[in-house]
Amino acid sequence: MKTLVKLEIVRALRNKKYLFFTVIYPAALFLMIGGTQSGTTKVFGTDLTMPAFYMVAMASFGALTAVLVGQSEMIAKEREKGWVRQLRLTALPGHGYVLGKISSAAILSLPAIVVVFLVAAILKGVRFEAWQWLALTGSIWAGSLVFAALGVAIGYLVSGDAARPIVMIIYFALSILGGLWMPTSVYPQWLQNITQWLPTHAYAGLGQAIELGGAPHLKDVAILAVYFVLFAGGAAWLYRKDTLKA
Repeated sequence: MKTLVKLEIVRALRNKKYLFFTVIYPAALFLMIGGTQSGTTKVFGTDLTMPAFYMVAMASFGALTAVLVGQSEMIAKEREKGWVRQLRLTALPGHGYVLGKISSAAILSLPAIVVVFLVAAILKGVRFEAWQWLALTGSIWAGSLVFAALGVAIGYLVSGDAARPIVMIIYFALSILGGLWMPTSVYPQWLQNITQWLPTHAYAGLGQAIELGGAPHLKDVAILAVYFVLFAGGAAWLYRKDTLKA
């Protein structure tokens, strides 16, 4: 499995599209959306300043991009080309392939998180205690595992041609409705009642709680844990189903 993880990381780092959309793009969005606001302007419905709010939002968005968008399409195409079938002939077990994909995707989300944090700290003067920076990095990275599992599941569910449009719909819907592009407090109450149960809403909530000096809310952690079990379980089931077809 270690070899597979290493191969996935090397392949991604050689991909210029990955470097742009997962590392540069989220940081640029932070500067365009949250970086233009005053460091004292509070986000409606929260006690967070605009730069602090969007720093977590764009770091989470970048991690989401890294683990979800390219992952599902790559797996779908690997299935069609027979690469996954070839791996089954090796000593790599089925769960090793799934875990390897999730692990490599999660590792690749780290650059997106770190770059957004650096841009926020250097260019916008965002300041937190050392423990908060560490906790923010750790919580956003750990939360990305949920969406890495979703990416693997989608990759086994759809064809290579259908993967990109389906993933983009899910990707933008989760990002916008979950509060990564704008605070959900500006939505109508009926929509807020729905968005609070989305994984991206809980994902952003991890970092926001830490920025306010506390620990992530138990509700957010529980929601993400349930989604991870569902997505990872779905990915494992779809993998076994795909194996029976081969």
